Amino acid sequence: MIKTDALIIGAGPTGLFTAHQLKLIGLDCEIVDNLDKIGGQCIELYPDKPIYDIPAVPECTGEELTNNLINQLKPFDIKFHLSERVDEVKKDGDKWIVKTNKGTSFTTPNVIIAGGVGSFEPRKFSVEGHEKFENKSILYSIKDKNIFKDKTVSIFGGGDSALDWAVELSNNCNVNLIHRRDEFRGAKATEDKVHELTKSKKINLFTKFQLKKLNGSSKIESIDIEDNDKKIKNLKTDYVLGFFGLIMQLGPIANWGLNIDKKTVEVDTEKFETNQKGIYAVGDICNYPGKLKLILSGFHEGALAARACFKLAKPNEKYRFEFTTSSKTIKNRLGVKSD
Repeated sequence: MIKTDALIIGAGPTGLFTAHQLKLIGLDCEIVDNLDKIGGQCIELYPDKPIYDIPAVPECTGEELTNNLINQLKPFDIKFHLSERVDEVKKDGDKWIVKTNKGTSFTTPNVIIAGGVGSFEPRKFSVEGHEKFENKSILYSIKDKNIFKDKTVSIFGGGDSALDWAVELSNNCNVNLIHRRDEFRGAKATEDKVHELTKSKKINLFTKFQLKKLNGSSKIESIDIEDNDKKIKNLKTDYVLGFFGLIMQLGPIANWGLNIDKKTVEVDTEKFETNQKGIYAVGDICNYPGKLKLILSGFHEGALAARACFKLAKPNEKYRFEFTTSSKTIKNRLGVKSD
């Protein structure tokens, strides 16, 4: 059982900044996220897309914003539990017992839900037998592109991720790009590049085809794809990549006894606390009169929720507000030398 002053559910921008605020005021925290990487929607949905409404940052991508927030956390020792989904939250006296789908258990007086629009899970193939190849020969995200070097990779999808990776992997892989339609949904410049690489035979493009069958025992050896006229093609392949977007759903949060309206969690605007004492919701997942789904709003909500956590985490101590510009205590926590 892991003991912590606060548990944050969600490693997106709001969750990361909330962790920063908790550590500034001397509270411990840990972060759980269903995704396999830090960054939430910023990394999964628009890592390369420009963001124009972060204060004092005229323009940055989702990846740049995430990296900056991670750098801001470097002075602190924060444990991340990635690829874990919180399934159970139960009251135990003045604490909450939180359990994940992988059996990790926490005891904490404060739970901060910073889960964006809920849990993200990739849309998966429905073809028979796909389960035994997943995380081996079938992947829905790429951690290390080097594993594909000199291999044959079959990419399914018609959006930015499918097109971007088809272009990227064509440098040192044999790439099959399969899409169920003629039209793509990605950036035109990338689509043009795909067609250019198709003409030069660096990408094998198959449109109006879908996955019909996986062939192989312990690993995929080939796939059968079927066109709209029910004609079958067999393609030798080492890996199958699926980029069909993400399923966004509230998930187990719906079972925690919270007031929920239209898949968002209702909170007050003093502490961003839910109807359950010690459970807060910040970022896109929370709702209150005048709510704006902006990253900067999530930062504000996280800062207030963090300070509300202090009272429950350290009931015998009085919280004293301090400015980072002048507080020696905060500078010590940050590892900054005081004047």
